[in-house]
Amino acid sequence: MSHQHVHEDHSMAPETHSHGDHMTPDAGNGQHMMMMQMTFYFGYKNVELLFAGLVINTPGEMVGACIGVFLLAMLYEGLKIGREVLLRRNQVNVRYNSMPVPGADGTVLMETHKTVGQKMMSLPHFIQTLLHIIQVVVSYFLMLVFMTYNGYLCIAVALGAGLGYFLFSWKKAVVVDITEHCH
Repeated sequence: MSHQHVHEDHSMAPETHSHGDHMTPDAGNGQHMMMMQMTFYFGYKNVELLFAGLVINTPGEMVGACIGVFLLAMLYEGLKIGREVLLRRNQVNVRYNSMPVPGADGTVLMETHKTVGQKMMSLPHFIQTLLHIIQVVVSYFLMLVFMTYNGYLCIAVALGAGLGYFLFSWKKAVVVDITEHCH
């Protein structure tokens, strides 16, 4: 019986392959992984956006992605304000509690707090819950888009959020403290 010696390389260093502008390690199964950019840059080649198959490679694709991200950021701002409007419309159990608080010069001021409740097993609460889930998912998508560090996409997030806030929150209710006064 003869003994054959087989030389195997057991090193832990992954094999690397050129993939566009980035060097990517071979995962061992022939698949290539994109390297994550860790500094801000302006580019449109090999920009992976949220999903493995969604890769931007042309200026037109980048413009389309920026428009989509811009609209998603606007939607996020609209969703936040929309949830507040729905909450105000469906308020139940509104209570006002007044309590004395010491004021200047030994005076006593009455501070009033508004307590609003909602029924847990109600359609408005289920709608609020669904909208909250959507809001959380959209917010994480926007965070992950920003974490691509692509300058164009980051600007699209910021401008979309800014225009969304401008368009949707101008009618936002302003809370006025009735105890605030001029001296």
